[in-house]
Amino acid sequence: MSNTVYVLNGPNLNLLGLREPEIYGSETLDDIAGMLEDRGRELGLTIDMRQSNHEGHLVDWLHEAQAEGAKAVLLNAGAYTHTSIALLDAIRSITTPVVEVHISDPGKREEFRHHSYVAMAAKKTVQGLGAKGYVVALDAAVGL
Repeated sequence: MSNTVYVLNGPNLNLLGLREPEIYGSETLDDIAGMLEDRGRELGLTIDMRQSNHEGHLVDWLHEAQAEGAKAVLLNAGAYTHTSIALLDAIRSITTPVVEVHISDPGKREEFRHHSYVAMAAKKTVQGLGAKGYVVALDAAVGL
């Protein structure tokens, strides 16, 4: 097993810092990557941060994490959280632990956001903590 943690981000997360800052805050994906890299160094981990607006890329990266022996995956699937059986199946098909991350709390938002296919297979969910939730998720992943 490697010391690499994949951090996979889904659709529209490339717009963090610009998109609905009242919901998602002002931190960008680069800011989050910096926080994770700092914490990763403290923990002796390498962070592999990626983002795609395409569902299939996320599926492929989950498979890659398994093939490469990643320590864990942090997954913020964005809207695919609520729609993607393909991501559910991909998480179930790997043994690499997956921690689901959400910047906002989907349970306090529109009803369609209350259901998470990712949560059905993830080992843990961290939500509603803003960008710092990624660091909390990284710490949780180390304990899995």
